[in-house]
Amino acid sequence: MSNKALVLIDFENEWLDKKSDDYVGNISSMLNKTNKLIDYCRANKYKIIFTTHIEKDSKKEFAPNSKSIEIIPSLHKKPTDILIKKNKISTFYKTNLEKELKGIKHVVVCGILTNLCVRSFVQDAYDRDFEITVIKDCCKSFDNKTQLFTFRDLKATREEIVFRNLDQL
Repeated sequence: MSNKALVLIDFENEWLDKKSDDYVGNISSMLNKTNKLIDYCRANKYKIIFTTHIEKDSKKEFAPNSKSIEIIPSLHKKPTDILIKKNKISTFYKTNLEKELKGIKHVVVCGILTNLCVRSFVQDAYDRDFEITVIKDCCKSFDNKTQLFTFRDLKATREEIVFRNLDQL
């Protein structure tokens, strides 16, 4: 195993439900790119970590034990991949993520929503001195303006973070 990890933030069914307030639109192209990213990282011995967001008291969106919190089935997730379940925006808050990242120096990250959970992970990982690469075209916000602002703001305040599209990895 290398000292690198791929962290896939909250690729959950909820985002694909057209009846949900959290529907992010058709992301099939992004999911295809994310599968290429997973395959690349797996071939290069990265540790693969998925996260899911669960709203503890919800009966609707991101509800515990519902299909909405399951990983999007078209993704190349394997049973041997790590799954971190979280109840807050931060992937590090009251989870075993830090333990799973022991020995890891470089994290590659992508996910949904860029401006919330992805951003929180990037900031928390930065504060823990990880080298970070964000794969921009494997991230999604509700709108492009928010997406671009989030990338610009993170880059302006944390120059060491690398932002790439998949074909630049």
